[in-house]
Amino acid sequence: MKINVIGIPVQDQDKALKFYTETLGFVEKRDIPLAEGNRWLTVVAKEEQDGPELLLEPSPTSFEPARVYQKALYDAGIPYTQFSVDNVQEEYERLSRLGVEFSMKPTEMGTTKIAVFDDTCGNKMQIVEML
Repeated sequence: MKINVIGIPVQDQDKALKFYTETLGFVEKRDIPLAEGNRWLTVVAKEEQDGPELLLEPSPTSFEPARVYQKALYDAGIPYTQFSVDNVQEEYERLSRLGVEFSMKPTEMGTTKIAVFDDTCGNKMQIVEML
């Protein structure tokens, strides 16, 4: 068994695709039309284009528990998921120059350094560096 796709809810797929590719640097992998104007929309790491895909999944407006859960995580400042980086400080500086808003600046926690940012699509995301 292996991980192929990890989904994250996004409020606007077009906005998410732009942020995740143009700002974060991921590469679009799949864009398959689905019902009701939704898409199976995935991105991958530029360095690992055959690796796991991140599904930019439409946040379900018709399923109240999912919407409440996403908002509760966001409001509490809890990251929906995390991305590994080689150097959190450098990535923090690069993303800050691009206008990304961080709710937690680079912080050492034991054997890791982390930072938390707003993905502009309804989620907090964490970048992590193993020290």
